[in-house]
Amino acid sequence: MSRWQPDARQRLERAALELFTEQGFAATTVPEITARAGLTTRTFFRHFADKREVLFAGEEEVPGLVARMMAEAPAAMEPVPLIVDGLKTLAETRFEGRRQEIREKREIIRSDESLRERNLRKGAGLRDAVLAGFVERGVETLTATLLAEISVTLLNVSLNEWLDQDADRPFFDIILETLESLQTTFSIRRD
Repeated sequence: MSRWQPDARQRLERAALELFTEQGFAATTVPEITARAGLTTRTFFRHFADKREVLFAGEEEVPGLVARMMAEAPAAMEPVPLIVDGLKTLAETRFEGRRQEIREKREIIRSDESLRERNLRKGAGLRDAVLAGFVERGVETLTATLLAEISVTLLNVSLNEWLDQDADRPFFDIILETLESLQTTFSIRRD
């Protein structure tokens, strides 16, 4: 197979995921990944800054996407519908059709402390984007902070539920069920 084929990035990702699964993230080297993919180390570094980027590439775009969605939402849109609308967009554009790949990446991330820390930073970046978006929309800081934390928690809990199930259900359906459970659990009655 020629090393100049246009699917080099996908070949590198597949080779890396296979090796990370077989021998662990820390034990896998970039030369091993490129050898498995039939490509050069130079080609690897054209596509990825380092081997962690195989797992996290593109994730840095999500906070920017969230910020744009929040800025473009109608000014009168209430916070919860805005969160639901944003999560629907993320579910449909970033997750659907990639369940097995995301499942594999999750297991690799869980197996390595530095990857777990990077994943936490990714979540913090998303939370910060949601918080800034709500503050920009005029929501009081305490409320905006709660909304941001709940948004990220809702996404993470729903994601794990979706990945843990064998049924092939749409991710957004799981998000809605998780939100309903959250609303039921925290419904406060004032008598």
